[in-house]
Amino acid sequence: MEPILLYGFPLGSSMGLVAALEWLGQPYRLSRVDMLGEMREPSYARLNARHETPVLITDEGRPLTETMAIAAWLEARDIERRISFVPGSPEADRMHQLMAFVNTGFTGAFSPLWVALETEDPDPELKARLRKFGQERVIERHDKLEAMIGDAPFLVGDRPTLADGVLIGVARWLEFHEVAEPDRWPRLEALRRRIEADPAVRFATAIENGETPVGSGALRGQLPLAEVIEKFGV
Repeated sequence: MEPILLYGFPLGSSMGLVAALEWLGQPYRLSRVDMLGEMREPSYARLNARHETPVLITDEGRPLTETMAIAAWLEARDIERRISFVPGSPEADRMHQLMAFVNTGFTGAFSPLWVALETEDPDPELKARLRKFGQERVIERHDKLEAMIGDAPFLVGDRPTLADGVLIGVARWLEFHEVAEPDRWPRLEALRRRIEADPAVRFATAIENGETPVGSGALRGQLPLAEVIEKFGV
């Protein structure tokens, strides 16, 4: 069977993994998950007890969670090296380094902002403190990433890889949370614009928005979440 990626909307970090599947070019399916609704339902815990996206149903029918684990699964099947590099090479090491940074400190810096946005606590002082702390952390992590970006068109070389996919779904949260203007970090802004202009990323963004764009042909259809839970939930 084709692997099935459960991707979240709105503004899910998993958008970049949809783009990575397009870059990979191997058959896959998708399942759309409303992160503000059905992801929080008790039945979703059969796929991910932490009620998070993304989730990959592997070609053996096993649910696999966590972005880095899914990226590693895709990398292991990238025999043509479309989205990765030869294991043990300097390029592979740098890709893993950047992916780890983005998936930990960079993504985690937004957590206080999401909590402030989604909390039902009516205390405005608490929300203000969360926003201030989150903004400071996001700016500091952007400063670090800006210093890590080289002169290549993409994070590692002249083509997008898993590192760019892991980044692009999260980087747009900067504007959503109104932390700062992107041009404060010119290298990162230029990188983001190049990634966002890529056909696979445009395709993934349209898919996330509920549209039906034409992609590479690797996507073999979308499955209802209820069907995926029924068939592959544990």
